[in-house]
Amino acid sequence: MKWVNVYFVGYVIFVAGVIAALWKMGIVQRIGTEWTVIGVVIAIGLGIMFSVANSGRKETIEIDQHR
Repeated sequence: MKWVNVYFVGYVIFVAGVIAALWKMGIVQRIGTEWTVIGVVIAIGLGIMFSVANSGRKETIEIDQHR
């Protein structure tokens, strides 16, 4: 498994824990389903951006073109 996948899985577990805590405290019920879904989509989008940004080393690739 690539590091980007491991990072993203960890982030999803973190977000699930935060949502479970908010649910237990009753905050999710007060803000409603729509806003909860919007927040989850934003959190997953941020997780994808963070995991891609922190994945591996950045290299410049040179391509030789023979004509």
